[in-house]
Amino acid sequence: MAATPHDLSLRASLAGRRERLRSIIGGSAGNVIEWYDFLAYSIFSIYFSKAFFPGGNQTAQLLNAAAVAAIGYVVRPLGSWAIGALADRHGRRVALSVSVAMMSVGSLIIALTPTYATIGVAAPGVLICARLLQGFSMGGEAGTSATYLSEMAPAGRRGFFVGFVQVTVVMGQLVALALMLLLQRLVLSPAQLEDWGWRIPFAIGGALAVFALYLRRGIAETDAFERADALTAGKQRGEAERGSLVALLIRHRMQTLWTIGISIGGTVAFYTFTIYLQKYMVNTTGFSRDTATLITTVALVIYMCFQPLYGLLSDAVGRRPVMLIFGIGGTFCTVPLMHALGTTHSVWAAFALNLAALGILSGFSSIHWLVKSELFPAKLRALGVGLPFAVVSSVMGGTTEYLALKFKHAGHESWFFYYVSACAAISLVTYLLMPETRHRSVIDEEARG
Repeated sequence: MAATPHDLSLRASLAGRRERLRSIIGGSAGNVIEWYDFLAYSIFSIYFSKAFFPGGNQTAQLLNAAAVAAIGYVVRPLGSWAIGALADRHGRRVALSVSVAMMSVGSLIIALTPTYATIGVAAPGVLICARLLQGFSMGGEAGTSATYLSEMAPAGRRGFFVGFVQVTVVMGQLVALALMLLLQRLVLSPAQLEDWGWRIPFAIGGALAVFALYLRRGIAETDAFERADALTAGKQRGEAERGSLVALLIRHRMQTLWTIGISIGGTVAFYTFTIYLQKYMVNTTGFSRDTATLITTVALVIYMCFQPLYGLLSDAVGRRPVMLIFGIGGTFCTVPLMHALGTTHSVWAAFALNLAALGILSGFSSIHWLVKSELFPAKLRALGVGLPFAVVSSVMGGTTEYLALKFKHAGHESWFFYYVSACAAISLVTYLLMPETRHRSVIDEEARG
């Protein structure tokens, strides 16, 4: 029996959904691998720092390794600008492939670079070049992958799907930590890890990035980019504005300012609640390192599950109410929460306070990528989503832990809590002033023509 037009339409719809889902999975898997590669450097630096910086004591070696790690954050805005512009001019798929290829090269260079004992000062020089590649790649990956998922996700469930962007960030960190525990406890001795075993995570990361490149070569281009490409074809002004930094800062300056305002509080809170709290529980609360690590790791696993659920909530009630969870909570709850965590002696209370902080943070981390994507037109979306955030992340995220420790050293630790609250208040004001993007999404407006 011949297929009816309804049957053919249904098959085409199912095929389209399968292709959309495969593309979303391909983009998300690549993001996990990118974050694993980028974070593996900091996690394993305790073992390889001596190989590249043999002079001085262990603290000096770790400081040198940390300085090279910081280079990766400094160069992120440049990568966000270059790869974001590439995504807006030549397609999301091309830019995502370039990004993961650069990350693969950077990781493999670290895995294969001879030590200081073999090639002298060239060793840290090569390490710096590899870290520059990784930072450049990550700068472009963040905004472009978020843009891709925002454009690929179905309109009614966009918050749910884009919530997985933050899942991939945490998952990359957890995979790197899990590999470290596996190598430490079951595979290698401390001497073997310090001698050559530290190369394993970078070799694995480079190989996984090659696999991610394979996955991304097969993903579909987004309809949003193809429409923008067709609309600007042959139009001199339209072509000139695609991926243009000038157009972003002048013609879309209000959206750019909103993006910065959205990012300030959430970025500082992210580095505070996902990274600094572990050290805070050791230095201030008095927990052992193992206990603090266990508390933060379990809390992060649960936090990872929060992201698509908060995104789903934003699909039901709007983006602003979800962002206000962070805006109000971050502004008014950070100080009492940090004071309570600093004085508790209960592991369960510390875990609950960690989880409360991450629950507040989820109001930002689950949907901020989507909100930014819904502000910008397709011809500037990857650049607009990625570059302002990369600048805020480099300036404010990179200094969060330093400021926290500086205030503690000066005897005014609580001042840092008020700093985090003040940054959250800036974002709160932004959330109240900006439009509700669920109802005024530029992505949907462009789709309707």
